[in-house]
Amino acid sequence: MLQAIGLTSTSRRYLAPAVDDLTFEARPGDVTALLGARGSGKSTALRLMLGLEEGRGVTYFRGRPLHAIASPAREVGVLLGDVPGHPARSARGQLRMLCAAAGVPVSRADDMLDLVGIAALRDARLGSLSLGADRRLGLASALLGDPHTLLLDAPSRGLSPREHSWLFGLLRAHAAHGGTVLYTTADAKEAAGTADRVVTVDKGRLVADQDAADFARTRLRPRVAVLSPHAARLAAALSRESRAARRSVEVVAEGGNRLSVYGSSCAEIGDTAFRHGVLVHQLADEIGDAGPRAVPARAQGSGEATGVAVLDPPGPGAESAPVGAVGRGSTAQGNAAPRAFPDSAQEHAVAHDPAPRSAAPHAAGHPPAARHPASPASPAGHRSTAGPAPATPPLSRARRGAFRAARAPSQPLQPLRYELRRFLGVRTTYLITTAVLLSSAVLSVLLAYGGRTPLRDLLAAWPEAWPLPPAAFGAGVFGALSFGEEFRYPALATARGTVPRRLGLLLAKLTVTAAAALVIGGAVVVLDAQALWLLYGSDPLPVFRNWPALALSWAGLLVGCAWSGLLAAGTFRLTAAGVAAVLAVPMAVVPLVQQALASPSGRSVAGFPGRLRGLTWLQWPYEVDRWLLAALRTLVQPVGTALALSLSVLLCSYLVIELRGKARW
Repeated sequence: MLQAIGLTSTSRRYLAPAVDDLTFEARPGDVTALLGARGSGKSTALRLMLGLEEGRGVTYFRGRPLHAIASPAREVGVLLGDVPGHPARSARGQLRMLCAAAGVPVSRADDMLDLVGIAALRDARLGSLSLGADRRLGLASALLGDPHTLLLDAPSRGLSPREHSWLFGLLRAHAAHGGTVLYTTADAKEAAGTADRVVTVDKGRLVADQDAADFARTRLRPRVAVLSPHAARLAAALSRESRAARRSVEVVAEGGNRLSVYGSSCAEIGDTAFRHGVLVHQLADEIGDAGPRAVPARAQGSGEATGVAVLDPPGPGAESAPVGAVGRGSTAQGNAAPRAFPDSAQEHAVAHDPAPRSAAPHAAGHPPAARHPASPASPAGHRSTAGPAPATPPLSRARRGAFRAARAPSQPLQPLRYELRRFLGVRTTYLITTAVLLSSAVLSVLLAYGGRTPLRDLLAAWPEAWPLPPAAFGAGVFGALSFGEEFRYPALATARGTVPRRLGLLLAKLTVTAAAALVIGGAVVVLDAQALWLLYGSDPLPVFRNWPALALSWAGLLVGCAWSGLLAAGTFRLTAAGVAAVLAVPMAVVPLVQQALASPSGRSVAGFPGRLRGLTWLQWPYEVDRWLLAALRTLVQPVGTALALSLSVLLCSYLVIELRGKARW
């Protein structure tokens, strides 16, 4: 059971809220359509339910708000638009990454690819998928956690009839096993033919909440579509003859040479066209949409017509302003289109979900969505809430805390595995690594040819005029992409559609980027040494006497650049900001630190390890003293000090922004 109570979006200045006190429910075992024209607030309502939009109201999923659900991906499956993934990632890699986020076995990815019928495209890149395959992959992402509730935003938009039939067959199979399905649409005929219940919204407010049969009877009417180069003449002739015969016929001009005629038949219209010598190119029976709300035709600027005018803009199944109509008793009868339910989709759903789901009863204290009395302005049969909306009481401290928790970003249940799959799942990682290794080897060979570069700079491929060596810059790019890629291609669409920014994921990203930086730094040193030996035939490279200090300095530079890019990208939500922060450390912060440390030091840290041992009463091997002194000497160098300062500032900024975002509600 899904219950949305009092959903109200935050209104902008001088603008009405996109969703205003919207209350309805979607029952388990049913497919519910949220129907409305473009701009009516359907998508905003879904985002309010998921906590992605600021506003008031509460949504219960089987009696629990979203923030009280430990694993949202296992309760709610979400598809908002296209699959939000890196276009170079494979379909299988995307689903495996989302399996780590949802905390489900990795084998679930292959099962879902088989279920949605794109197992043959498991290695295809997301950027190369067709619209139908992309929509199937999005549905597989939503079903990864085997959720009870599915929330889909316009899932059939742009699909072919075959894909349309498959999609709603699968949704019907999910509902048949006790699941709850809620999707948005702007097509009334689609809602009547595929849903069990239709919730109609207009300008963010509830207009009607009906069974599909009642909706089809009150909103859908049979009509005849006419295409003629002399549409105006034919409309006038039909109006005159219907007035003379005292029949209720409504003629609606839909732009160009197209007419929609209600209350007549193809044979009668063809006879009228023949008698008046009007050429007709097409006569076809169709089902028309009467619109979410009826108003007098004069409101649309037509003084003659007495039929129904529609507020929706013209679209599939929607009417335009009437040209002429006779009588006041136009019928509103119509039959819903047959539901599409392919046997293959049902068999797949039964195979992968053998245990029927049971819906939890209403939670204590949370009654189902209330129904308001019918408004006189609503068509017959509608249960409308167009009347005055009840005032929303101010939020208590406990409810404000619940809202803050509800809007807190979701975290992967297995953050380290998720981050590894994100990092290794695209070619960008391997391309950057290859570019760093090749450029470092070439630079090292060229610097050695000049003969004026120290050996330690040769191994690091660090020209004196450059602010950073290629390995450090590559590590910084890895860090910047770690968060920047999340904001550009949100990965957790199955859970909440939000970008994860919790402490567990931050630690996983810091760990993975640090490991990648150390690996690429070690590979650069080994490759440069081999290149120098291969070209110049040098003797084996000597071991530096101060190698602990050099190793720590090199590792600190690489890890510091990686973390600077990561924290800057996470703070400013932009990859370019992370790269800029990496370059700003040697070009802006280091000169300032050098200027501050220009005066000679009068103190020494030579006895620090011994004093630390005596202070803490801890005994460790004396070899550790060498590493502690090496770390201290690295830290007091200008580059080490600049990196430490930059990392401290970025970490504080990240935490302040994160805490501020959590405290906003």
